[in-house]
Amino acid sequence: MSKRRKNQRTTEATPRREKVRDVFVPRPFEGLTDEPEWIALRELVPAASAPLRLAPALVEEYGDRDVALATVLPMASPAMVRPDGRILVGLQRHIQSGDVSRDLAEALLCALRTEPGQPVAVPPLPGPGPRLQDVLVDGPLEVTLHDGFEFWLDPGVADDPNVQASLERANAAVYPTVRLAAARAAYWCQVPAKAHVRWVLADGEDAALDALARLGTAGTLTLGEQTRFAGMFRAHGRLVPVWDLPGQIPAAEWEEPLAGLTKRYADALADPTPLDAAGRRVRQGLLGRQLTLR
Repeated sequence: MSKRRKNQRTTEATPRREKVRDVFVPRPFEGLTDEPEWIALRELVPAASAPLRLAPALVEEYGDRDVALATVLPMASPAMVRPDGRILVGLQRHIQSGDVSRDLAEALLCALRTEPGQPVAVPPLPGPGPRLQDVLVDGPLEVTLHDGFEFWLDPGVADDPNVQASLERANAAVYPTVRLAAARAAYWCQVPAKAHVRWVLADGEDAALDALARLGTAGTLTLGEQTRFAGMFRAHGRLVPVWDLPGQIPAAEWEEPLAGLTKRYADALADPTPLDAAGRRVRQGLLGRQLTLR
């Protein structure tokens, strides 16, 4: 095979990432009170919503509008404005620029300028401008999990056979997910043949890695018998450890084991001593089991 042909095939097989901004923002939700929850909703949760509050300057300009965050919207739309004026902003969508926060803020601003019931037009490249941190009143997210995407629709719309068929297709992709109370931004999910707990850590990567390594060295990086630390994702500048669980045990049964793990993790995080040789080896092993998500 010629070098030119080989390079052509490599290019075709590799997803092309367009450079649309000079600077990539690795922590787009930095500064938000619920940064780990924003990450969880973007990367881990299939169907959920949370109310948002507009910043005072936007309320003055557009009125006190009813705005909600949605994990995903029909056709992965950036935003939609219902006939009654309520706004939904989609969190799980393709990045248009190097800054997810900027993209989401632009989608919200475009929705505010859109007439009720009309499609929201969002520019492919928003350019410099306000970010989520500028357009919202910051605070904890009040997350509501949904079994499906019926929350997209106004009452009665789902009676349309075409709408119902589309909704059924979307709902088929939703796997059971439960928000756990024992740790912030921790979710249990059921996938074929097994279940997982996935937890977005709020701490810096180096400190979190050291703490996880201490637990791994002590043999306490599990949620009990029949569980296994599977590895971790890196998402938007934070680590997301994942545990494999038996699929037949319901989500509520993992609250107590997770509470114990969060206590052990907090103690390990507070330990000021450097990692010993065994801890450093475990840390390197953890790094080898990471998968970067954006």
